[in-house]
Amino acid sequence: MPQVRVIGIDGAQLGIISTDEALATARNAGLDLVEVAPDSRPPVCRVMDFGKFKYQQKKRQHKSHTHQQRVKEIRVRPKTGDHDISVKVSRARDFLEHKNKVLISVMFRGREITHVEEGQRVIDQMLEQLEDVSKVESAPSRQGRRIICTLAPK
Repeated sequence: MPQVRVIGIDGAQLGIISTDEALATARNAGLDLVEVAPDSRPPVCRVMDFGKFKYQQKKRQHKSHTHQQRVKEIRVRPKTGDHDISVKVSRARDFLEHKNKVLISVMFRGREITHVEEGQRVIDQMLEQLEDVSKVESAPSRQGRRIICTLAPK
């Protein structure tokens, strides 16, 4: 009859006993007998609630996972309609609520660059709608044929 080293509920060693005896001890306590060191001689088993152990292990692993913050880009044009802008704003709101940064860029094509104030109006409108969930990390600035603004979650 094989023997195992048993560790009790409180962490105290119960000694080297037969497998049947160890199983009976675990059943009397209403718990499971779990083999924790199968390679040692004799194998080491522990009396514990295995379901609770697995739950706590999974919880610990989930807690250690941290969110990697990413920069998500929202692109609009000066002629973008109000409804399309509201759709883009709701998408940006989702990104910000999931703790991602948002880069809003207004892109000008062709002769649209002569009406920079239209692009500025669009970006101001978006910033106004997102001010409750974000803070401006970098103010709107013109870079070539684009106006760029970065928002961070509050």
